[in-house]
Amino acid sequence: MQVINTIGRRKTAVARIYMQPGKGDVTVNGRDLQTYFPTEVLQIILNQPFNLVEADGKYDLKVNVHGGGIAGQAEAIRMAISRALVEADAEHRPALKKEGFLTRDSRMVERKKYGRAKARKRFQFSKR
Repeated sequence: MQVINTIGRRKTAVARIYMQPGKGDVTVNGRDLQTYFPTEVLQIILNQPFNLVEADGKYDLKVNVHGGGIAGQAEAIRMAISRALVEADAEHRPALKKEGFLTRDSRMVERKKYGRAKARKRFQFSKR
């Protein structure tokens, strides 16, 4: 039984996954998927690659994820799962590529500049 190890990133979140054939168990940071991602939207994001290639319940996942918020973490995991599915079966690549699951979303938070309230917002101007 071969374990596929891949990595996915989004914003500052980094997800490392270990995927092996199984019955669909997903463990995120030692916790169940439903307890780590309580909202259904995040669970759907995580399962998108499996639904796309019709591999629901065929693989067990052990996920280590850190950094960022839960939305960024979910999208990082989605990318890692997509990469693992391509590694498992190269025929999945065109479908996953078309949906954009294999492309790293490089958008990051712009840094705050000095003399400004935020990255672009100015401090309040007072004429008098």
